[in-house]
Amino acid sequence: MTPHFVLRGALALAAALLVSVPAQAQLFRAYLAIDGNDANPCTLPQPCRLLPAALGAVADGGEIWLLDSANYNTATVNIAKSVTILAVPGAVGSILANGSPAVFIDTAGVNVALRNIVIVRFPGSAVTYGINMTNGSSLTVQGSLVSGPSDACIRVEGAVSVRVIDSTIRCDGYGIQVRNGVSATITRSVISAPVGYAVAAEGSAAGTTTTASVADSTLQGSGVGGYAGSTNATATAILAVGGSQVDRNGFGLQASSSAGGTARLTARDNLITNGQFYGIQVTGAGARAWAVGNTVSDGLFGLAAESGGVFESAGDNAVRNNGTNKSGTITVVATE
Repeated sequence: MTPHFVLRGALALAAALLVSVPAQAQLFRAYLAIDGNDANPCTLPQPCRLLPAALGAVADGGEIWLLDSANYNTATVNIAKSVTILAVPGAVGSILANGSPAVFIDTAGVNVALRNIVIVRFPGSAVTYGINMTNGSSLTVQGSLVSGPSDACIRVEGAVSVRVIDSTIRCDGYGIQVRNGVSATITRSVISAPVGYAVAAEGSAAGTTTTASVADSTLQGSGVGGYAGSTNATATAILAVGGSQVDRNGFGLQASSSAGGTARLTARDNLITNGQFYGIQVTGAGARAWAVGNTVSDGLFGLAAESGGVFESAGDNAVRNNGTNKSGTITVVATE
């Protein structure tokens, strides 16, 4: 007997010992299985098969457990309530993106968490997003893989708190794109976007502040590894990257401002290597960079300030073996 079936048996026994609830009551915990049926009540003894059925059965704030390695959708999964969706240890819980986002969230106040989930593009299909969140309170992606969509693996906009932990993110345009009010924290993850931005904090809406903090992660093989950019006079975009490897990108870390917007980059204790163009670049009159303890090597340019951007250094960055180690005015500011 496999450990997986032992787990399912133990869960079923535990469920049988619980006091039953009325049939019409929504479940705190709904279950999906490869042998489930959407006509079932989504309980452990009678699991459903696909996510829309489980979302209908689970209570707001509840959980959906994926018991087997299988795909659990046939179209975009629209999430309109607070829920945690997780695959049990040893199972690969898959959500396919096929011609549209795999997961779409557009409901005020919802908190959504995805754990141990695989989101991939169906081969040959044209897909824009893996996870697209345009309204809500929070999004957590933990221990998951998102790969394949053309525009962005994870795209979030508005006053949303985002956490990405222990995950692998691989998409063409954006790995993680947060915009216009998002506060994001990214930890222990590997992120790449071959023709775009691994992590981007962007401000285009007036009066918004967007922040993204990246720690202990790898930003690799992208057009830009980490990006803070504002294109509105009253929008602010802030990116902090610390203790991370930034490797084989066109631009390693970049702060860019246009139209009078504010963009700020803090880079501390990163290894920034093998860049096609710039290691750390700041460009535009409203853009600022602060660099402390980074190693920047083997790129075309190491540190660069252009078009009125302000670049401040703690004076302890190791910048060597670049085509040009420093370009523009790099101001050394003593730490306090």
